[in-house]
Amino acid sequence: MIRIFKIVVVSILITAGFAFADTPRYVRVAIIQDAPSLSLKIKGFFRVKDLKSDKIVYRAKSINTTVTTYKNGIILGGVKPNSENLLIESDDPEAIIINGRMFRGNIQFIRKGENKILVVNHIELQDYIKGIMYHETSHYWPMEALKAQAIVSRTYALYQIQENRLNDFDVTSDIYSQVYGGQTSERFRTTRAVDETDGKVLFYKGKIIPAYFHATCGGHTEDAALLWNLDLAPLKGVACAYCRESPHFNWHYDLTLKEIGKKLSDAGFKIKNISNINIEGRDKSGRITNLLIMSEGGEVKVPAKDFRGILGPNIIRSTNFSVAISGKDAVFEGIGWGHGVGLCQWGAYFMAKDDQSAEQILKYYYPGTNVKTL
Repeated sequence: MIRIFKIVVVSILITAGFAFADTPRYVRVAIIQDAPSLSLKIKGFFRVKDLKSDKIVYRAKSINTTVTTYKNGIILGGVKPNSENLLIESDDPEAIIINGRMFRGNIQFIRKGENKILVVNHIELQDYIKGIMYHETSHYWPMEALKAQAIVSRTYALYQIQENRLNDFDVTSDIYSQVYGGQTSERFRTTRAVDETDGKVLFYKGKIIPAYFHATCGGHTEDAALLWNLDLAPLKGVACAYCRESPHFNWHYDLTLKEIGKKLSDAGFKIKNISNINIEGRDKSGRITNLLIMSEGGEVKVPAKDFRGILGPNIIRSTNFSVAISGKDAVFEGIGWGHGVGLCQWGAYFMAKDDQSAEQILKYYYPGTNVKTL
């Protein structure tokens, strides 16, 4: 059976906004961006379609090649279709391997700029969630925690499909959406959690919500309105006493003032030779709102969320920290890991260990929501 990518979004207008009357079957995942080349391996019969003309431009059985670009389009296995937008359709939905990783569904190559390729996996929604779970949780976690994550990931994906339907892709495969590794990342227990929650989605007043999540909140989840242009009651933040035993509850990192100054300067802040870093304000969750950077150029205010993003979210693990200057170094002591909005994953883990169900976990972290089966 040929799997042709098609998204059907049928929406009905209700008093609270839009809700899905028909669930999109596929999600478009950007698995590689701005690559000059990549490896492609396909086992069995496949077709290459020019998405601009909607015509098949190449057919073959099996291939093991490098994909790159040329002036008029994309080179694939020595074939040069005059197209910058190709879709690979395989008879076997589990036969496509990109850079050593196996992906279900179809693969789209889009030429970007002079010599860059965007790779988008067109994957069934349920299979997409299965490719996420191993990266976002441990497959050894309690089943109710895994089910909660599956519902949240499905909800997040549907929201992003709705928001990005006019773009080249709906989500990315990294920490800025949901970490996705394709079929290679599927595991028995996480797949079971996805199957047992098939179709279950979080709603608030009849509307699918952006179900954000993070590793460890550090005692209180964050108000989404303080980070993004998003003011929703279920994402205003709640106290959390469950994640205290998380291995990521406390963190420590030392950075040189020179390194911090360079990264801030590269990001556009006028900073030279930092002498001190002061905290200016905390919100109700304890997270820092702004930092004052003292340097030869004077005092510069940097939003804490920007500071974390510039230095690296795996270095400054949250914006709930203290900082002290020690010689030429800045010493950071913090709690929590992630932006803090929505589901606290380690909190969910300990709630499930305490015999609470997936729906109880979700109602706690997203107050006022309901889980519905589409």
